[in-house]
Amino acid sequence: MPLLPDPEPRPRRFPIISVDDHLIEPPDLFEGRMPAHLVDVAPRLVEFENGKQAWAYEDKLFPNIGLNAVIGRPQDEWTMDPARFDEMRKGCWDIHARIADMDVAGVWASLCFPSLIAGFAGVAFAKSNDPELGLACVRAWNDWHHEVWAGTYPERMIPLQLVWLGDPELAAADVRRNAERGFKAITFPESMNNLGLPSVHTDHWDPLLRACEETGTVVCIHTGSGQIAPPTSPESPLEQSTTLFPIHGMLAAADWLWARIPLRYPELDVAFSEGGIGWVPMLLDRLDYVMEHSASGMANAWGDGTDAAGVQLTPSEAVRRNFWFCSIDDPTTLQVRDRIGVDHIMVESDYPHADSSWPDTQALLAERFAGLPEADVAKLTHENAARLFRHPLPPDSWIQAGWAGS
Repeated sequence: MPLLPDPEPRPRRFPIISVDDHLIEPPDLFEGRMPAHLVDVAPRLVEFENGKQAWAYEDKLFPNIGLNAVIGRPQDEWTMDPARFDEMRKGCWDIHARIADMDVAGVWASLCFPSLIAGFAGVAFAKSNDPELGLACVRAWNDWHHEVWAGTYPERMIPLQLVWLGDPELAAADVRRNAERGFKAITFPESMNNLGLPSVHTDHWDPLLRACEETGTVVCIHTGSGQIAPPTSPESPLEQSTTLFPIHGMLAAADWLWARIPLRYPELDVAFSEGGIGWVPMLLDRLDYVMEHSASGMANAWGDGTDAAGVQLTPSEAVRRNFWFCSIDDPTTLQVRDRIGVDHIMVESDYPHADSSWPDTQALLAERFAGLPEADVAKLTHENAARLFRHPLPPDSWIQAGWAGS
């Protein structure tokens, strides 16, 4: 199945920092990165007689689902069937090709989440039959990300790490060590309910959250990472599930808020990845209403709203201070961006998923942001993300080169 021809580079109107993209783990990721006694049981790519490929790990197979890597394929060939590496655009798994594809779309920098062998938040490794093996896989993935994916082009990739969900003390130690290596974020499940792990309403995760707060490591909560979904009918089509993706973000935000995370960790930044922004004004309005009505006049879960630093704030104020939001295309909600906080909205391209705006990310954002103040456009496209993840912006020559078509 041939790929489409390479697209022409798009004109660059502004730098874009995409805070939600994905990588497809390459076949050699674990080579040379596992303890000697675990080499033979490390994840490995296997090929079947029917030509299909999948990752084999312990007693499970993890195929690369087609819709996770459809960039560069004709839309009439998009399916959920497993995809081979030679059926994917090389930018899905090769860092040099990825940078070239980012240049085509005018994306200056990218934060990339894992794919199915790890799960969006390392859940596959957390479920390992052998915890020692699972921890080794998490650390191998992080080493590869540090050395290859983010390390090859550090000015273009924002380092994101998996955390070991099996032990928050070990996870915290790794976060501190990885922060010293330049990692800026972790990916963390949106809910623990279906994972058999303690929720964020307990103190179980305090060592990890404390390490993230103290090192400035952003907690990224990706839609679909916690194996939860709004209840639907058994007959519901796939499109119904993807329609409801933003609801995952709202559920997770409410959970983290009422777990009093912003009060307990006032300097902690939590980003909701691939969740959209349409639900945020509704959440803020509902929080204010609840505090004025059903939570009024009783000992409510928010208490007096005084955080660990002695600052008093309402739940909706905590959302606007500690939470960050990610938009791929929310044209209606942009009109009420100030209610959310224009300083806390970022953009994504979602390369190489079916939702991706690649290669026309620049054109889409230029259309959606037409008429907005120039200062707001700068915040949305790159300044907010650069500030949150402490990432450098490109030189002016990078934008000019895009206009020249290079």
